[in-house]
Amino acid sequence: MSWNNGYGKNGILTDHELVRNGDNLKIIYDGLLAQSGAEHVYLHIGEGEWFFNEQYVKMNRVEDKKFEADVHVQPTGETVNFCFKDCANNWDNNHGNNYILPTAYVNEALSEE
Repeated sequence: MSWNNGYGKNGILTDHELVRNGDNLKIIYDGLLAQSGAEHVYLHIGEGEWFFNEQYVKMNRVEDKKFEADVHVQPTGETVNFCFKDCANNWDNNHGNNYILPTAYVNEALSEE
């Protein structure tokens, strides 16, 4: 299990760097919304930049300013994108860029070239 996804400085850890179809993905969040005192944090996750097959998941509080969620993903595209929101509709979306994990689809496509 690897917790290195490049977003640690934003308070986001994932247990996968590369997402495969059927994975259970754990995301731990102690980013901007949590540090600002959010009572609840929701994970918005989907495929690609348009969030195809999107899900909203209420994250579980595991510490005072830390939340986590486990979500089942079945990506059919090249990326899994996600961001976070709180009850006041404040968003942490990486300055409009969202947080992105590559999928095995990308590696399979590259290995076929």
